[in-house]
Order: sequence, then structure tokens, then C-alpha cells
Amino acid sequence: MRRKRNVKRDIAPDVKFQNVTVEKLINYVMKEGKKSIARKIVYDAFDILEKREKKPAIEIFEEAMRNIQPVVEVKSRRIGGANYQVPREVRGERRVALAFRWVLDAARKGKGRSMSKKLAEELLLATKNEGNAVKKKMDTHRMAEANKAFAHFAW
Repeated sequence: MRRKRNVKRDIAPDVKFQNVTVEKLINYVMKEGKKSIARKIVYDAFDILEKREKKPAIEIFEEAMRNIQPVVEVKSRRIGGANYQVPREVRGERRVALAFRWVLDAARKGKGRSMSKKLAEELLLATKNEGNAVKKKMDTHRMAEANKAFAHFAW
């Protein structure tokens, strides 16, 4: 018997910027269903970005997302008793999901400051192609480049 299809829900744009990507970020920041707290964290981070950079936070955010999103990744594939790391191109939705995950992991690792400050700092570093999230992307690309020889195993 087949499983039910996974239905993708349409996400409504956020209240302040009317942007779906910002709303997705809010959903990723959210823990235990506390959306109002997640929204406050993200909007506070955007306010910090605007004050520091003197330009719209949405522009900084989109630039950071472009710099963090991976183009290729490796997937493990078992062929003839051996596991190969096969480089694959990353789908659009997965790109965004990985970027959010990496930014939030990097922000949550920092200790001693509020989450909004840590998130703002990580996004700011990402616009300059620095920071842990961008480092994670570079590591992923490096791994795919190193395993380019196994690209013919892609399915």
C-alpha cells in the first residue's frame, strides 16, 4: 500500500515585510509553537541590522541567504558493497532549508548574548561571506568537489 503524498502547505507572507522567506525563517526560529517569541527575535535582529548597516534589513537578509545557500552537496550511495559520496545539485527548497538550518545553528552556538543579536551578527557576517554558516557551505562545496570522480554514480 502506498503512503499518502506529502502536501506542501502555502506559507502566508510575514506581517512586517510581506515576505514568505522571512516567515519561513520565523518558523525555523520557533520552538515549542511559540511563534510570537520567534517573530520578536527575527524582527529585533532585522532592526539591529538596519541600525548597524543603514540600509533595509530585507536586502541584507536576502544577500546573506544568497551567500549561504549551497549549490551542490554530497549524498551517500551504496554501490557494490562500497559507499560513495556522490555530488548532487541541491533543489531550491532544500537550499533554503539548509541555509536556515546553518544560520540558526551558528547563531545558537554563540553564548552570552540574546538570540536576536546572535542572529543579526551571523546574517551580517554572511553578507560579507564570513561566519560559520558560510564556512559550512564552503565545506559542503569542497566535499562535493573532492568527490567529483563519483558523479557518474548519480541517480
